[in-house]
Amino acid sequence: MRFCVKNGRIIDPVNSFDQVGTVWVDGGMIVCAQAKNRIISGSVPTWEPGSFQEINASGKWIVPGLIDLHVHFRDPGFEYKEDILSGSLAAKTGGFTKVCCMPNTDPVVDNADAVNYIHDKAKSVTGVEIFVVGAVTKKQAGKVLANLEEMAKAGICAISEDGKTVMNAALMRDAMMEAKKLGLPYFSHAEDENLGSLAVSEDLIVARDILLAKDTGCGLHFCHISTSGAVDLIRKAKAEGLNITAEVAPHHFALDESSVKRDGNNKMNPPLRTRQDVQALKDGLADGSIDVIATDHAPHAVSEKEIDFEKAQNGVIGLETAFAVSYTELVKTGILTPSQLIEKMSTKPAEILGITPTTITAGSPADIIIIDVESEYKISTADFSSKSSNSPFIGKNVFGKPYHIENWRYLL
Repeated sequence: MRFCVKNGRIIDPVNSFDQVGTVWVDGGMIVCAQAKNRIISGSVPTWEPGSFQEINASGKWIVPGLIDLHVHFRDPGFEYKEDILSGSLAAKTGGFTKVCCMPNTDPVVDNADAVNYIHDKAKSVTGVEIFVVGAVTKKQAGKVLANLEEMAKAGICAISEDGKTVMNAALMRDAMMEAKKLGLPYFSHAEDENLGSLAVSEDLIVARDILLAKDTGCGLHFCHISTSGAVDLIRKAKAEGLNITAEVAPHHFALDESSVKRDGNNKMNPPLRTRQDVQALKDGLADGSIDVIATDHAPHAVSEKEIDFEKAQNGVIGLETAFAVSYTELVKTGILTPSQLIEKMSTKPAEILGITPTTITAGSPADIIIIDVESEYKISTADFSSKSSNSPFIGKNVFGKPYHIENWRYLL
């Protein structure tokens, strides 16, 4: 397929580039990136008229495909909520081209066979690369380490006990030592199970895991940070030069505890926090203490959400809404620049995974998306590709609609 995307705002954080221009693609590879008045890289191809598709991206962004470090595709075991195919469709709808699936499935992804199962199902998916995160302990029971080396050979990208915390500090240290040896980052779900969802519960485990990371030298990434205390601890750890990164989900910086209203679609773990916590998260994004925006996409059936609040399952979907909410809440308000937002949703996640970040330069794969940032729209379940609709943002007016490469026809 040959096409050129013209007159769009090309944003490439890797090359510190932000300028209106045109991108030429042939056979899935970028052959030329051309600013308005100069060639950035490559050379303009001499294609015959009619031999390529022309897409006018005037007023829109041309950016690297987004990467989500934290999704739950519920496959295997809970396919009625989501599966590899429907989750990938949701990712495409949201402009994501790479996602990391968490291991708290049934059975748990704690062995090579489970890893291979996901990789095999992912072969039927186009346009989205599926990465697999392996469990830390067998059956996520917190007693014995899973065979991390076996899963590493099968191709996991990280280890995590997401959904819970490895409470035994000695076992946690052993896991970090093994992860370091295997060259895998540790994705930490920070929550002291004895204190539940209290803010101090998150702060205590963040502090503990920072100390263990300092002791072991393991690369440590904190999932879905939600408290001001955690942001402060991570900021100080970074100042020490520790290999620590962190993510925040859009619902945690766009909503606060006043939004809960005992609505199951606003129930998640960690829960929505105070306005002071929300401000701390925004400050952390602005100063770099928080590196990544990730969705924690967690689908649930209607019957699991529209029930008594105390019995409702934790978690909300986010792939389809993440960019728009982030752009509306962070860029339009001046907290982040456009380049900083793309860095947190594409470049930095790639670095944490240890893969080459996407760049919009000749010779690179055309792993790019178009985003309409000028048209306001209302988030609606009718636009979701996920099997589930448990979003806290339904009805919210936002800007920033992404178009995956397979859906560019909608722009024509």
